[in-house]
Amino acid sequence: MKLFKTLATVAIAGLGLLSGVARADVNLFCWSEYVPQEVIDGFTKETGIKVNQENYASNEEMLAKLKSGSAKYDLIQPSEYTVEALIKDGALAEIDWAKVPNIKNIGADFQHQSHDPDQKYTVPWMSGTVGICVNTEKVKDPITGYADVFSGKYNGRIVALNDSREICSWAMNSLGLDINKPTPENLEKIKPALVKWIPQIKVFDSDSPKTALINGDVDLGIVWSGEAALCYKENKKFAYVLPKEGAHKFIDSLCIPKDAPNKDDAQKFMNYILKPEVSKIISEKFPYTNPNKEAVKLLSPEELSNPASYPKGNPKLELFHDVGKAGADMDTLISQIKG
Repeated sequence: MKLFKTLATVAIAGLGLLSGVARADVNLFCWSEYVPQEVIDGFTKETGIKVNQENYASNEEMLAKLKSGSAKYDLIQPSEYTVEALIKDGALAEIDWAKVPNIKNIGADFQHQSHDPDQKYTVPWMSGTVGICVNTEKVKDPITGYADVFSGKYNGRIVALNDSREICSWAMNSLGLDINKPTPENLEKIKPALVKWIPQIKVFDSDSPKTALINGDVDLGIVWSGEAALCYKENKKFAYVLPKEGAHKFIDSLCIPKDAPNKDDAQKFMNYILKPEVSKIISEKFPYTNPNKEAVKLLSPEELSNPASYPKGNPKLELFHDVGKAGADMDTLISQIKG
């Protein structure tokens, strides 16, 4: 009997070990400076599931790695036009909403968008805009749009996103062209503006453009709204301007690749980040526009009054759509001009 009990104990322990081995980590491929460590740690503490985080600086970088098949991810964090492309390619898994009930906390204006009209594949993470961050102690003239930034007065004092599609969209907006129609003809039309603009940029940085602004290396930049919001939190001398010519509004979401090895735990992470108190932490660390209506109720008046996080007025804002191979054409154009 004693031997039997001993063998049974060993067997149970072995099953536990096997169970532990069977439980895979969640592999998250996401934007740089976007997922607070406190959120990762909180999820692991609550569920026992470890999250391995890998970062990218552009949707194109993420897509290339995903398509290469060199690594398998359970969660990715694409922007709206990349979601659209992934859905067209059949590369995303449908979400089982019974396992993600906290989707109810996402505002109606962030669901059923054009990139995921049936709301099958995306959990909105954060939204935002791309606009102009200005150090008003250094820049005294009014800055209202791209023409002001690239007037020549601030040559070598500008930081800009290192993103070909973004840069092309600024020039297209300045000429009144549709930012979702980067045809060869339209790219040829914007080339003269880009040839003038690009040499004026001192720093190209999509990861942390706020750094050059806060350090005083540049006086203004065209940046993600969350980066501008952090500048404003650091010092109220930083203003945020949505270009009068028009600007990109983005919606970044969590999605599950079709071949994700650990879909169930990926959905547990989705549901966790949708808790209002967790989503609030994301806003505090990375103050973009939060689509979680219940989390927004928890934000302070100061957070809600940040002009970059929650811009006032009714600016001209557009989502990007998938443009297929024209994305590569824009990369080629910007690379040629940069030399």
